Amino acid sequence: MASRANQRILLGCVLLCAAALPCADSSRLKAAESQPQLPVASANFPTASAARLAGDGRQTRFVLDIDQTVSFRAVTLADPYRVVVDVPQVNFQLPAGTGSGGRGLVKAFRYGLVMPGGSRIVFDLTGPAKIANSYVVEAANGQPARLVLEMEEVERTAFVPSLAPENRPELRPAIADPPPATVPASAHPEAGQKADGRAVVVIDPGHGGIDNGTQSSGESEKNLVLAFGLALRERLEKTGKYRVVMTRDDDTFIPLNDRVKVARNLKAALFVSIHADALPRAEGDAQGATIYTLSDKASDAEAQRLADAENRADAIAGFNLAEEPTDVADILIDLIQRETRTFSSRFARLLMGEMKSTVRMHKHPLKSAGFRVLKAPDVPSVLVEIGYVSNKGDLEHLVSEGWRSRAVGSMAQAIDGFLAKRMATAGSSN
Repeated sequence: MASRANQRILLGCVLLCAAALPCADSSRLKAAESQPQLPVASANFPTASAARLAGDGRQTRFVLDIDQTVSFRAVTLADPYRVVVDVPQVNFQLPAGTGSGGRGLVKAFRYGLVMPGGSRIVFDLTGPAKIANSYVVEAANGQPARLVLEMEEVERTAFVPSLAPENRPELRPAIADPPPATVPASAHPEAGQKADGRAVVVIDPGHGGIDNGTQSSGESEKNLVLAFGLALRERLEKTGKYRVVMTRDDDTFIPLNDRVKVARNLKAALFVSIHADALPRAEGDAQGATIYTLSDKASDAEAQRLADAENRADAIAGFNLAEEPTDVADILIDLIQRETRTFSSRFARLLMGEMKSTVRMHKHPLKSAGFRVLKAPDVPSVLVEIGYVSNKGDLEHLVSEGWRSRAVGSMAQAIDGFLAKRMATAGSSN
């Protein structure tokens, strides 16, 4: 474990050094977003104030106004065609809606935090393109510094993606271990769990950073579920019964596999992932909370749609890490997963019973599908869609502190009931 700790320390040093590099040929670009960011000490970070596209389907230019020069790195990717730009951490103060529309070669772009100290902009392209030129212009004559990216159309047969991300570790958002701000060193089981003895509950607010999740009426899923997760953590911590750990407690992107690793590394007794769905207008309307468990086959088409959407989170952030190897091959997976899924289903039913008395539930409140974030073989896990941001009534609830307090209370009650019974059973078997 000492080597793992050293790796974490070394990784942190590398990130800090990279962020401090002077403006050069490349680095990483960060995307906080059009939504207001959670309070951070942003005064030391470069601030981006405007972004725009110009050009046509043959040549397209992107310009980012920023209050100081930054280093950056830009790469092209296929399947789908994208350009990814990484920069040191940037405070994005762009007008609402920036990036939602495109021009020329760019269908749309998004931006946000992908790791502590690092930001990213991802451009979704209409087809294959190359980076014809990229540079930073220093501030002059009353004009801000600018990061400029010039893209040029190429034939599909001529498209050459940049070096694969697995060979460019500085471009991968994945962090081998949970970020120190979210999971301190003392939270690792080897360092503190044996002395503590309390059950560990991991709360996983979905999305974050560059990944907004669903959006409606100016509200972003990532912010709604983070507020819910923080309120749930506070409620559980007040009991003093549990060690509560969040996969993220700020506006940071966390890859799916890393969310699972948080729970597995801490030998968590329960993993609860919080989301808020949205239904495309063409598919009608839906409302109420839904509780999902893991299964190899989706319970219905809507569950499959949602799982497919949630499982694309890593690709949304720039790279698809779906094939990243896991560290569970040495476990008796079949037997352990069977028992874990039984516990997950038991908690899901208990949670539904508690929530239905305080919040509106979906007409089919218990569902299952192949969510990657629920695949820890040894940690009971559920994904809770607390409502639909696409439904006016649900959205009013999601932004209401009173509703949140009631929903958090029922969820805390279910967690308490589930773990009290499970811990008592575990104690009697020793």
